[in-house]
Amino acid sequence: MTDLVIRTLDASSAHLFDTMPDPLHFAERHRLIGFRPEWQRIAVRDGRTVARAAWWARPEDAEPLLINWFDVAEGEEAAGAELLRTAPWHPEELELDLPPGWRDDPRLRAAAGTRAAAARSAGYEPLVERFLYRWTPQCGLPERPGRLVFTAEPDDAVFHDLLRRIHSVTLDAHARRAIAAGGVEQAAQEEMDFFHWMPSPRSWWQIARTRTGEPVGVHIPGRNPAGPCVGFIGVVPGQRGHGYAYDLLAECTHFLAAHGAEFIAAATDQGNFPMAAHFATAGYPVVRERVNFWAERVGGAG
Repeated sequence: MTDLVIRTLDASSAHLFDTMPDPLHFAERHRLIGFRPEWQRIAVRDGRTVARAAWWARPEDAEPLLINWFDVAEGEEAAGAELLRTAPWHPEELELDLPPGWRDDPRLRAAAGTRAAAARSAGYEPLVERFLYRWTPQCGLPERPGRLVFTAEPDDAVFHDLLRRIHSVTLDAHARRAIAAGGVEQAAQEEMDFFHWMPSPRSWWQIARTRTGEPVGVHIPGRNPAGPCVGFIGVVPGQRGHGYAYDLLAECTHFLAAHGAEFIAAATDQGNFPMAAHFATAGYPVVRERVNFWAERVGGAG
């Protein structure tokens, strides 16, 4: 096997990123994200691109936050791993997007397996599989049950306290990872940091209460750099079992639609069966699946 050439691209060579087959059929969707050319890398063997990766963050961020696009040709798992290991950036998270039902298609299953093997060789391990949703007005607005009262709350400490309660018992894999690393306080703070990171207004954050004033949970209508999204839905443990997460999701959807959203992106862990059921009831179709990989530290010098 001939030597592998790995290069980081720039504006003049960005077109080389597209010189690779796209068996997962996400090239058009990824192009809409607007990756920075200088955060894209390719691996070439015998004049053929055999692996590529794109790192992502907001336009104003100085360093990439995660790897959002990773492709590896069949049999080139080592090249894909080397592409990641020798990069100058080593974010903890790698996202592998896949078509819905990909496990039922042998070709897609093989393509996913190649990418997963390369990610593992580079030091990433699977964290969770997720459903990704995209609501549009054609889906119809979900019915509001009318059981809860929603209000804005300017005090971050109130949200932080509710997040600590929500994450004290949670199915969310990212929160459980944070709890294992630094306790429920870290999980709550990571959520707060994410809410503040989103470019949507702080005034959008809402607390849900019963009609007698008991806190139920929070919902965070948001906008990330790609557009409107369900930033967070959470119910405190003592209020679970009543289906209140659906009430929060319905309110979040109405809120964003009232603010002009032409689509709303959302996601939940596949193992969170209650929340997945609420998304289905609210009319959110699954448009992609995702495997999130995690590494505490990746790579070395390139």
